[in-house]
Amino acid sequence: MFSGLFRKFTGHKASKDTAKKRLQFSLIYDKLEVNDTTLTDLQKDIVAVISNYFEIDKDAFELKVKRDDDVSALVFNTPILQVKRKRA
Repeated sequence: MFSGLFRKFTGHKASKDTAKKRLQFSLIYDKLEVNDTTLTDLQKDIVAVISNYFEIDKDAFELKVKRDDDVSALVFNTPILQVKRKRA
């Protein structure tokens, strides 16, 4: 009971959920023939570009690959903390 409340307020996920998510990603990446290094590099590049314009919560950044029968989609989600203003 307390562990459920702790996870709810701290955002920690159960290890079984984490393992399930990793397995799902592995299966999707295998189908797309994308390796972990490529995805890690892609995530770093996306964070770098977005960080030029917005201050983001890098710890909450999520990169997902969704796949339907005919289409694969790259979906990223991150909280935007504030817009960076360009100095003139």
